[in-house]
Amino acid sequence: MTSLGRVLIIAGSDSGGGAGIQADVKAVTALGGFAATAITAITVQNTLGVHGVHPLPLDLIEAQARAVLDDIGTDAIKTGMLGSTAVVERVAAILDASAAPAVVDPVMIAKGGHPLLPDEAVEAVKSLMVPRATLLTPNAPEAEALTGLPVTDLDGQRRAGAFLIGMGAKAVLMKGGHVAGGDRVIDVLVTEHGETLLEGERVDTRHTHGTGCTLASACAVGLAKGLSLEAAVTEAWAYVAEAIRRAPGLGGGHGPLDHAWPMRSDR
Repeated sequence: MTSLGRVLIIAGSDSGGGAGIQADVKAVTALGGFAATAITAITVQNTLGVHGVHPLPLDLIEAQARAVLDDIGTDAIKTGMLGSTAVVERVAAILDASAAPAVVDPVMIAKGGHPLLPDEAVEAVKSLMVPRATLLTPNAPEAEALTGLPVTDLDGQRRAGAFLIGMGAKAVLMKGGHVAGGDRVIDVLVTEHGETLLEGERVDTRHTHGTGCTLASACAVGLAKGLSLEAAVTEAWAYVAEAIRRAPGLGGGHGPLDHAWPMRSDR
């Protein structure tokens, strides 16, 4: 039996439950791990968009993380919405206090287009988060912001992934959902040793809210359970693909995935 993997999630709260901390906790739990959290911000959010963002104090963010690390401990850390240079700096220090692998999701823009990271904080992500990432999980727009390279096709994904490895990330999962590719979606796992392609059918749906958060947390719980990087990413990718296919259709905008599908008797 696979051991219970502990994951400390450092990210923002989504009141609509589709992304952020809520999606992270659901994904970790559904895949057999134990989720603990340090919340960076409270968002007023639903499937129609982000209607407000309220950052939490730096000392409170750090206190949450250190309370978990000092008592429960963790086998992996996942970071999501950080929101400012000061939070990036504080979270980088938290990562340095733990030997656990870090899955860094460089969240910059919400699904509905609301900015979640100011331009000046992108530089802090480049210098502080990318080099600390055991696995970095950018989508195409995030990769373009981090590298300055165009990411419009598979070769662009490969080039950006290699560039981010050069910036210090140990591995990069270059997501292809924003890349035009007809009826196929290709994600590329890039390491210094080579690449792994993950390819599947593009699902024609508006219900993809929280896909990035969910994928990163699913990767983190795989690492926390002791899986190899390739195995953790492959398991996470398959889990998210099925969660998209089973999306319950909630809300009038970008709806959430079905995070709990592995727990259902009809799976």
